[in-house]
Amino acid sequence: MNDMSILVAGVIGLLGAGLYGLLAVRNLFQVIIALQVLVKAAVLALVMAGYASGNLALGQSLGVTVIVADTVVAVIGLALAVQVKRHLGTLDIKALATLRR
Repeated sequence: MNDMSILVAGVIGLLGAGLYGLLAVRNLFQVIIALQVLVKAAVLALVMAGYASGNLALGQSLGVTVIVADTVVAVIGLALAVQVKRHLGTLDIKALATLRR
């Protein structure tokens, strides 16, 4: 097995775990964690593409940029989840439907 096939397997594994997490869980915190796993798969794919094209520095810089933007999104998502917990008393996604009224 070469390096690229191991990286591709890692990307596919992280994508599968993240998608399963998004589809299977109903807790807001767990959904945010599943989104983080999906973004880490994208970062790994960016670095892998940079390595494959011979431009590793570009792939790494794009990966760092995605990590910074993703951290901001995760912090905002966690802050919203805390506010939902305070307002509704639960983190269940189905309970968010009651916020329309």
